[in-house]
Amino acid sequence: MPSLGRLHLITDTRPGRDPLAVVRAALPVARADLVAQVRVEDSATDREAYDLARRVVDLCTPYGATCLVNDRLHVALAVGAAGGHVGADDLPVDAARRVLGPAAVLGATAREPGAAVAAVAAGAGYLGVGPCRPTATKEGLPPPIGVAGVRAVAEAVDVPVVAIGGVTAADVPALRAAGAYGVAVVGALSTAADPARATAELIEALTC
Repeated sequence: MPSLGRLHLITDTRPGRDPLAVVRAALPVARADLVAQVRVEDSATDREAYDLARRVVDLCTPYGATCLVNDRLHVALAVGAAGGHVGADDLPVDAARRVLGPAAVLGATAREPGAAVAAVAAGAGYLGVGPCRPTATKEGLPPPIGVAGVRAVAEAVDVPVVAIGGVTAADVPALRAAGAYGVAVVGALSTAADPARATAELIEALTC
């Protein structure tokens, strides 16, 4: 698997958001430490997902940043993304690995050690673990697992663990101490008054 950035920026495509503007602001700051994960609303068409993902790939390439596509693996393949990420209601991890191939980046969502170990055995190269804290950016999420939950998963697997769910720069030191390799954010950047500055704060916390 290619080297993985520590800051995962998940696109916010809710009404009134501008995901491309946030990606453009974050890239010059985070560069290869950025993983831009294209996630669209369930109501979005494949064409809309394709158009957004294609533009994100084009933006990432000059900086050596990684673009992944959440759920819609056919879109990831169509735009030449580095890989994808699957959640609990998406394709099973082993099926996703067959779709993407052995060399692609493949992430999977887990919130407890047993599921995490199973996902890695099925072919996941990293894990998105959470939600760490309450978050309003995605509906229907289970209760937060906190830092202790992240630690339990990190201790059970030998792949990068990326903490997600309400994460801010202030949370990063505790999450890193718990074994998290990196963090994934939505609102911390998409709702920031200055996404570039917010990116810098996250990168500093992740790399210090």
